[in-house]
Amino acid sequence: MGSVQTDRMVTIRYTMHTRLRDGTVKDHTEQEMSFIFGVDRQVPSMEKALEGLSEGDRVSLTIPAAELYGEYDPTLRREIPRKGLIKQRLRQGQYYRQMKQGCLVSFKVLELHPETVLADFNEPLAGITVSMELKILAVRDASKEEIEQAREEQMKKRIGCG
Repeated sequence: MGSVQTDRMVTIRYTMHTRLRDGTVKDHTEQEMSFIFGVDRQVPSMEKALEGLSEGDRVSLTIPAAELYGEYDPTLRREIPRKGLIKQRLRQGQYYRQMKQGCLVSFKVLELHPETVLADFNEPLAGITVSMELKILAVRDASKEEIEQAREEQMKKRIGCG
């Protein structure tokens, strides 16, 4: 048994509570996960909270929106022309998606007007925060094979293959 540090396999049990922008809190079921600390990237708040702890330790933390899906940016609410949009896909309160000139255009339809649409271009989960309660179940040295496999998986995620 050792402390949580780089290249150690860490197993945790956690509960998570998501706070939505409107103040609603969604409770999630308890889960377990294992990862190699410092290799399998976690959000910075979680890594900072876990580093140096040992098996049996507990910690509570809050992960800010900026580390998850970003802060909600009210300047990304814009009134745009309806011209060029597919009329059948425009539904108030729903997400609109369309490929235009090789790029995906995606936004939430807030309001429909005769000539324009009030659109929200924020990431759908922008502005949420997460609170977690964690218990460290196990900490052990990871094998060279486990570390190499974890590094390969992280590389795939960085280039969009994972």
